[in-house]
Amino acid sequence: MKLMVMDGQGGGIGATIIKGLRASVGNDPEILALGTNSIATSRMMKAGANKGGTGENAIIQTSKRVDVIVGPLAVLMANSMMGEVTPGMAVAVSSSEAKKILIPLTQEKVRIAGVSGEPLPHLVGQVVEMIKEIYQDV
Repeated sequence: MKLMVMDGQGGGIGATIIKGLRASVGNDPEILALGTNSIATSRMMKAGANKGGTGENAIIQTSKRVDVIVGPLAVLMANSMMGEVTPGMAVAVSSSEAKKILIPLTQEKVRIAGVSGEPLPHLVGQVVEMIKEIYQDV
């Protein structure tokens, strides 16, 4: 199973997700860190990703060949993350056939009804459990 973890800005959400996955499912799944910038990619690599890529083309190409895409909700929104998510990135992620597990955190002017305001560590725990379920079905 190939997992793509996408993040931008400082890469903190992506790094937290990768650390949680490594602690829970070990080194077996291949985790690809895709950052909208090099700082985000670097931080996710330090957290335990197998490979990393940065920028629009890396995200567009990788979105086509992974089983699961994980990241904050903003990865689906063009011009989010202070403009770091390009329209091309958002289209690639949203149209990918990969399963998507999104964390409902956003700095954008978007609110999602029916979503509780759980802190990030609890949300990452939920993401890890979802991936474990997918991983067991593979």
